[in-house]
Amino acid sequence: MALSPANRFPTRLFPTRLLMWQRVREYAVPPSMIETSAARRAVGDWAGACAAARVDVDLDLRAVRHRYGTDLATRLRADLRRLAPDLLRWHMPRVAPDGLLRAGLTISLAQYGTSGSTSGSDTALHLVVRTPPAQAEGGQRMSLAVWEGGGGTRADAHTRTRTHADAHPHRHPHPHPHPHPHPERRFRLDLHRHLWDATRSGELAQRCGSRSVTDTWATGRWADEAELLLRAEGRPRGTFTVRLGARDIAVLTLVAPDDAHAPTFRPVRQPPPAQEIAALPVLPEAAARTLPDLELLHSGLITHGQLHPLVATALPEPGVAPPPPPVAPAGDPHRVLCRGETHRIALRDGVLTAVDHDPAQLRCEALLMALGGPPLPCLRAIDAAHRAPQALPSVRERLRHGDVTGALSVVEGLLGPAALLREGPLKAELEAAADRRVAQGLYRSGLDRPLTVAHPVETGFGRIGRRAVAVPREKSTSRARPRTGMHR
Repeated sequence: MALSPANRFPTRLFPTRLLMWQRVREYAVPPSMIETSAARRAVGDWAGACAAARVDVDLDLRAVRHRYGTDLATRLRADLRRLAPDLLRWHMPRVAPDGLLRAGLTISLAQYGTSGSTSGSDTALHLVVRTPPAQAEGGQRMSLAVWEGGGGTRADAHTRTRTHADAHPHRHPHPHPHPHPHPERRFRLDLHRHLWDATRSGELAQRCGSRSVTDTWATGRWADEAELLLRAEGRPRGTFTVRLGARDIAVLTLVAPDDAHAPTFRPVRQPPPAQEIAALPVLPEAAARTLPDLELLHSGLITHGQLHPLVATALPEPGVAPPPPPVAPAGDPHRVLCRGETHRIALRDGVLTAVDHDPAQLRCEALLMALGGPPLPCLRAIDAAHRAPQALPSVRERLRHGDVTGALSVVEGLLGPAALLREGPLKAELEAAADRRVAQGLYRSGLDRPLTVAHPVETGFGRIGRRAVAVPREKSTSRARPRTGMHR
């Protein structure tokens, strides 16, 4: 029976943040997802790799080619073929305490510079990944799209955002508008292709500050990363910011005697006004913080073999690995003390059953228990396994991270594929996960919004406003409505 991650190591020795990342590394990107995505990517099926990694594709290459030309569409297709969506999911920003994907984000993966579209406007095109808003994050899915901005990730907030559907108005695979369509500067990944590009993953050891794991902040890399950031913004030197907390922002300046010397950073002597600070380039989170995998390896919370294969190849293997946690062998039956004897509970014919009792006796005992009699210890243990098994924390973590297949595999391994779940925490978790998946599907289809009417509708009794909800409106007063018109 699988052990809870919290039982593997004493929690008092490690900070909560590391324990969160330990659960993320165990459940958020399961090995089955990595294997399937890698197999499809190896044969050039980038869309199949995205489907295996639970990434929806909201872009149309033909529409991009029609609007921006063949050269840009070719570059975009090449990046999609290099994309490892499972590696991208591995490195996506997450929030405490459960380590779920940060909701409502738009993150730039690649920027294709300024390109003239067929409409005659010069715009910068971005390949972006998006996470759904909080009310639709149940499936922990992501989506790929293209975003047309005003030149750079710091485009004006009023710049119109476009997807491929703007280039082809008759196609719109995702009718629901994203709450934050503009790429987030703090979480940009276009300067960190090694976190999603399978051909660049080997750069991870150089870019993650692996020389010293003493702090969550990779200050030893800030100067080099700031130079890349400022160069991308068209500034060879200058001032930048690092977000250290919700209300704590460090304002630093990049300095160097000349181009032949390595740059260094130092705090500004006189901080500028808040409005100017907000306009300064922000060091991306991927450059500001130490890679969580390094902290986990250094703390012994995970082994090198538990890393994503592309990450494990890039990072050097530590000399001494912690011993693996004890795991019960597959098929090991439960043992219950029943009427002075040790009985076995194991899977038979697809269900969990007490193998040391006669089937006729079990039917009689089940009938007596249904009538209110004392349950047989073996039947009581089976009932407890159906309602709240010891592996419930493992099932719950998999469901929270969207791994429904893995969660059901654990349940079937414990109770059998023919088991009928009974009321209890396990069934409640599975039902809640199904509800979250329904909410995510409604968001994707745009059905979670009130029904809108494009134009006023004339009726026999008057006019209905521009917005009409799908359910009938309740009367605002108990008085009867006049027959000559309708209240608005």
